[in-house]
Amino acid sequence: MSDATILREQWDDPVASGARLLSEGVDTSHKGILYLDGISVSFDGFKALNNLSLVIDAGELRCVIGPNGAGKTTMMDVITGKTQPDTGTAFFGQTIDLTRLSEPEIAGAGIGRKFQKPTVFEQHSVYENLELALKADKRVWPTLRSRLDGVARDRITATLETIKLVPQAGRLAGLLSHGQKQWLEIGMLLMQEPQLLLLDEPVAGMTDDETLRSAELFVSLAGSYTLIVVEHDMDFVERIAHKVTVLHEGSVLAEGSMDDIQRNEQVIEVFLGR
Repeated sequence: MSDATILREQWDDPVASGARLLSEGVDTSHKGILYLDGISVSFDGFKALNNLSLVIDAGELRCVIGPNGAGKTTMMDVITGKTQPDTGTAFFGQTIDLTRLSEPEIAGAGIGRKFQKPTVFEQHSVYENLELALKADKRVWPTLRSRLDGVARDRITATLETIKLVPQAGRLAGLLSHGQKQWLEIGMLLMQEPQLLLLDEPVAGMTDDETLRSAELFVSLAGSYTLIVVEHDMDFVERIAHKVTVLHEGSVLAEGSMDDIQRNEQVIEVFLGR
């Protein structure tokens, strides 16, 4: 399919375009899966993002840090379609213009977001939560139900193993620990077959052991998925990060390895402290 055809399909039917690109895989032959270029967002005169440009590679685990008000949440709002930028472009792969899609269309195209507070169905079991999150085309579900049920069970089992909740599969989600609820919600995102995961302060409120297990989970997901982790826990960031982006006043202040960031005088001054 030509690029012109892909773009025409995207504008005419973005939901179908997102579904097709997800099934085929977003074109990431150029490595990059997310491009933000010159993004600016203002709220009542306050510039939450100021000419922000960022490139995330496919399969990368990128940590984004910065002081409160640096623009981290607004950046994720732009990526997921919750906020429209005043200026700039945001592309997922080479062909999907995120500024032209709604939040559901962006989710359907393969971008999943997890907020700080876990949202699970507490009166349902862990297994049922994953089952409810299963991505399926309801129009063909009845005719393919017997075949899809087997595939669905395999996917749920594999996801339970990934998030290390096999022993809790039959337990009510409301009875899980805080960390386990966080992992379950990540599992629910994985059931949606995303290519890019946005994780907002995923280890806030966790025990030390849960934080360690979360680090292991995120590192294991990198490569198969692309992860953007916004986090204030610098010990956690240091444990998982290969590349760190520091935001300040709505722009990229610095970018590089954690060692580079910790030695950067500007970052020390505005965020890390001396």
